[in-house]
Amino acid sequence: MHTSPMWSTTVVGMRPSGTSEQLETRRRRAVALLHAGTSYREVARQVGVSPSSVVRWEQAYRRDKRKGLRARPIPGRPCRLSSVQQGQLKAVLLRGAGAAGYATELWTLKRIGQVIRKRFGVRYSPVGVWALLRRGLGWSWQKPERRALQRDEAAIAQWKRDEWPRIKKRRAPGRTSRLPRRKRVPADPERPQNVGARRTDTATSA
Repeated sequence: MHTSPMWSTTVVGMRPSGTSEQLETRRRRAVALLHAGTSYREVARQVGVSPSSVVRWEQAYRRDKRKGLRARPIPGRPCRLSSVQQGQLKAVLLRGAGAAGYATELWTLKRIGQVIRKRFGVRYSPVGVWALLRRGLGWSWQKPERRALQRDEAAIAQWKRDEWPRIKKRRAPGRTSRLPRRKRVPADPERPQNVGARRTDTATSA
């Protein structure tokens, strides 16, 4: 077993991101690497934490064995979904928003949060939902295709196939509709050509 360095009692590392189960798995792996003779810094590099966190995990393991490696829930923070619940959520999302009772098939962070609250009794903010999708499920944001809700592709294709040829046949061959040309009104020779008051001839007035 390694000897804890002097700075282990003064440096406090931040809690890594992830579910409680993921954090506990990371801590068990760190302790196993230490027991295999790996240095603190190398263990910290492999599991993605600070060396001080590895030291605290080892000290907790010495005191309480595996119980000391359990991740405690943060006060005021909703408990995370378990791996089983994440799998169930993924299945719900893959079935589509329509199957969940929504009017469209578009999944939004707000809708997913509502599904999580109704199905698992856990409240997630939109930011928390996004973190769950990205880290827990490995999903990414997709830009929805802009299309009118009333658009019916099958009906449009049928109209192009049946109605449009009839409209083309009704047109006289060789004639195309043109906009009426604008008629040019000839200028009145008795009317001044400029707009506004007539300018005084400076040479005459002098």
